Amino acid sequence: MARKVVVIGAGAAGASAAARARRLDPEAEVTLIEKGPLISHAPCGIPYYIGGVVKDAGELAIYSPEEFARERRINVRVNAEAIDVDSTRHLVLTREGNDVVKYEWDALIIATGAKPIIPPIEGSDLKGILTLRLPHEAPRLREEALRASRVAVVGGGYIGLELAEALRALGKRVMLFEMMPHVLPTTFDEDMAKLIHEELTRNGVELHLGERVVGFKGDDEVKGILTERGEYEVDRVFMGVGVKPDVDLALKAGVKLGETKAVYVNEYMETSVPGIYAAGDVAETWSMINGRRMYVALAPPANKMGQVAGANAVKGRFLKFPGVLGTAITKVFNLYVARTGLTERQAREWGFKPYSATVKVKTTAHYYPEGGSATIRLTADEDTGRVIGAQVIGTDRLVAGYIDAAAALIGKGATVDDFFFADLSYSPPTAPVWHGLIVAARVLSRGKY
Repeated sequence: MARKVVVIGAGAAGASAAARARRLDPEAEVTLIEKGPLISHAPCGIPYYIGGVVKDAGELAIYSPEEFARERRINVRVNAEAIDVDSTRHLVLTREGNDVVKYEWDALIIATGAKPIIPPIEGSDLKGILTLRLPHEAPRLREEALRASRVAVVGGGYIGLELAEALRALGKRVMLFEMMPHVLPTTFDEDMAKLIHEELTRNGVELHLGERVVGFKGDDEVKGILTERGEYEVDRVFMGVGVKPDVDLALKAGVKLGETKAVYVNEYMETSVPGIYAAGDVAETWSMINGRRMYVALAPPANKMGQVAGANAVKGRFLKFPGVLGTAITKVFNLYVARTGLTERQAREWGFKPYSATVKVKTTAHYYPEGGSATIRLTADEDTGRVIGAQVIGTDRLVAGYIDAAAALIGKGATVDDFFFADLSYSPPTAPVWHGLIVAARVLSRGKY
């Protein structure tokens, strides 16, 4: 009898899981359930649609439901909201229009993703306070932005920074509020974040750092934002304070949550309930550096978690997920901002003895025209000499290559010596003869090289 696999959620993890299950088991009955109209969608692209870089919101989905169903032979159910899971009878209940539909499963993959955090503060339910989650909502968000003149962005994480740039591209007055002393507070060290502050200010973003938002004002629609320091008039507010795992359905299925309040999974993406897997932003993961449990809501690991869950749903314990480093990159006006591994502060909190080196380098040979620059920070552990974190900020897209090389090395446990002797490429248009990562490792060696 054909194995029945049901996947709830058709974002990065869910679509990847369904496709992998189908590829490994051509006879399986694979059903992909999505409460919205789009599948294989890219929420990360929403700020770029709002700012006008992406012209068609439909481009934020890789496949149409019809293409995915036809090409992958998967039963795709869009506009179908999963409302309950019966783990004993192996049933998923969905609401589709006016009907409640039941789907049987031998293996269930929960990939419900994450949802925006809305702080429980006065006025947070007013109209004009907006969050980003699903791409089909992007046209409405752009229309809201276009109608405004003064916009507040609450939160200085990746989404907040991308929104600030998008809104400035629309000619809006933008105020960015971050309760911590610097932007990207959990992923960058303060000295590196200052480079981002300068770029934001240079491009007209009003920074309010270390300023907690405590409420919003307005009768029906938001008209003001209240902080610990004062009150500011606004027409719209975009919330970007982060996301939390959408575990409502997982709890109905009876699965255990981990210490981060995301769904607990093992290396096979198995939950605490036999036959139920979880993948993507709904699931907890762990650090490749020391195995410590953590929560990372990023598309690349979500895709890979989906691959592992989909494979194991039809093949048993076929693939293992190794964990994450939290590698990420974004663009902030004219800077590319990238990181991987641990910040120095985080490393210290986790019990390492971290020390760091920061260097500024050119991304081409010094004589080559139109070269960019980058600031590189490497962090290593005193006891082992292992490099445990990297941060790169620069004007050149080559920043992406730098952080990817660093992530590959750190993921394999590379030491300062390994970084210094890494056989990295050289050509005057693409790198100086001493690659920036090797220069950083040389400084980090404290005179050894």
